[in-house]
Amino acid sequence: MRIAVDAMGGDHAPAEIVAGALRAREQLGVEILLVGRRSQIEAELDKHNTDAKIEVVDAPEQVEMGEEPVGAVRRKRTASIVVTMELIKQQRADAAVAAGNTGAAMAAASLRLGRLPRIDRAAIGALMPTVVPNKRVLLLDAGATVDCRARFLEQFALMGGMYSRYVLGVQHPRVGLLNIGEEPGKGNEIVAEAYELIRANPNIPFAGNCEGRDVMAGQFDVVVCDGFMGNVLLKFAEGVGLVALQILKEELPRGVTGMIGTTVMQDNLRRVKDRMDYANYGGGLLLGVNGICIIAHGSSRAQGIVNAIRLAKEAVDNHVLGHIQKQLSVPG
Repeated sequence: MRIAVDAMGGDHAPAEIVAGALRAREQLGVEILLVGRRSQIEAELDKHNTDAKIEVVDAPEQVEMGEEPVGAVRRKRTASIVVTMELIKQQRADAAVAAGNTGAAMAAASLRLGRLPRIDRAAIGALMPTVVPNKRVLLLDAGATVDCRARFLEQFALMGGMYSRYVLGVQHPRVGLLNIGEEPGKGNEIVAEAYELIRANPNIPFAGNCEGRDVMAGQFDVVVCDGFMGNVLLKFAEGVGLVALQILKEELPRGVTGMIGTTVMQDNLRRVKDRMDYANYGGGLLLGVNGICIIAHGSSRAQGIVNAIRLAKEAVDNHVLGHIQKQLSVPG
């Protein structure tokens, strides 16, 4: 398996991207194509003094965070994110990982790979922790399509159900529609219309409306919403996790009893951190485009990149794209 990684995208590129790619190659047994400015990438590789054979694909341009995504992708043909997606189109890579400008990644994937038949808009499927041990919930859209029509949400629900089943291994996934109440008819016109469309679709295992407090309660396997609400919800959850960890760090060691208790509970606290740390979830799969593309967190460090590459590998191994394509070919 060959995975193309945009080495220039993200807050800590290219150092952390290169470090994560090397670690992923060793741990996961995949080939890595590092895309970006050759001189910078090779300089980072030299720091690791490794014999690992990593192919570097030169891409001298870069889409900056402040640029308008579609225009920049059309104008900068040799930008790292554009070349990364082109490698999939040329069948030189099986999947792509990018941690930079989300809009640019989506635009490059849509323009270079195209969308799947019967899919109007792409969605980022992001994994979030739940209170149920070893259970994750798939949230989509987490930021790709801000303004949604009802049929877009129906398409997200269909793709999310397929991803949950074939990649996450949930045999009978429960799909929920994010809303302000659990009763049918709640919400604005678009959400109310989407409720009826999703409920009427026999290929979607719909479990009803999902309120905000239910997202991480483990009652649903997939939660569907527009990209505006999804991105706000995802980042709010990440912020709550950071606050909770900071409070534990500050309050538990207080006093002699607290210091002793903290020492005894070190392994437990480490597991708490692992369950709440968003970096362990690697980012999200861009669903709806004709290729496997993982949008990693912009602040990802090496381990976050490893987890993003692992997510890409799982999507390829489990043929998630083929399952979605097959489902979309069914009439109705």
